[in-house]
Amino acid sequence: MTSPRYDVLGIGNAIVDVIARAEDDFLIKQNMQKGGMALIDESRAKSIYDAMGPATESSGGSAANTIAGVASFGAKAAFVGKTRNDNLGQVFAHDIRALGVGFDTPHAADGPATACCYIMVTPDGERTMNTYLGAAQNLTPADIDPKQIGDAAITYLEGYLWDPPHAKEAFIKASKAAHDAGRMVALTLSDAFCVGRYRDEFLKLMRDNTVDLIFANEAELKSLYETADFDTAVSVLQKDAKLAVVTRSEKGCVVVSKDGTKAVPAAPVENVIDTTGAGDLFAAGFLFGLAHGRDHVACGKLGALAAAEVIQHMGARPAVSLKALAQENGLL
Repeated sequence: MTSPRYDVLGIGNAIVDVIARAEDDFLIKQNMQKGGMALIDESRAKSIYDAMGPATESSGGSAANTIAGVASFGAKAAFVGKTRNDNLGQVFAHDIRALGVGFDTPHAADGPATACCYIMVTPDGERTMNTYLGAAQNLTPADIDPKQIGDAAITYLEGYLWDPPHAKEAFIKASKAAHDAGRMVALTLSDAFCVGRYRDEFLKLMRDNTVDLIFANEAELKSLYETADFDTAVSVLQKDAKLAVVTRSEKGCVVVSKDGTKAVPAAPVENVIDTTGAGDLFAAGFLFGLAHGRDHVACGKLGALAAAEVIQHMGARPAVSLKALAQENGLL
């Protein structure tokens, strides 16, 4: 097998995040489910934008945030996601390329605008997301280059991508291309509500080996197996998945494999400012470690470090070099 050109290639929704602070009563007034992600249309997007307070804009999207984290660790990374040739589309492309990430997906010349996610951050650091998928929904199998996928040690897919039908086909095409090249495929379940929509399909992806590695948080795992008991869910997950990592916030994570389970503690955090991107950046650290031959515990520690960094400031991407941070903490 030839050496991969990329350590990790992510496929997901190319989104520009619009982040603002909000009180809990604002969420209630706007009928938002705290801590969740709601898909919205263009008119709802406008009404939220008009009602929200001062905001900051930054390129986002779950898998794109993960890939930004992978690049911050000093790895070779690429991203596939659909934008429109509008202002926000140009912003997204500029931002991700500026990180040294390969991004070659052509802009759509017409159709809906580049995707936006309106993120409300409450005083406890919890984030509530309202996503207008726009052009991101129009990712199709034609946007997947099997050679590029085969050039990545790990292809990473976001569960949110399972909403648009053509993106599902792109997802399956990418998985086949990766496996044909002897590479690994990872999937993040993304959101407990997303799991609720596609529980059976996600289970099938695991059971028929379309994906090799699953990322989930505790709520997503419990939703997947429709149980309130964590240990019960983990025991079933161990049978279904080749490898899985379940994050548990301040409790750290549990790595689940056929050989058993391993708990990895969370990294210390002084002050939680904004939990946006915590799971995305955890995945970045874990994938980076995996692509570089680290054992599962070491991968978990790298993930925990990246997650701890991102929740101590506003925004879903690293504010410092994760490579330097890992070196300071003796992890590289």
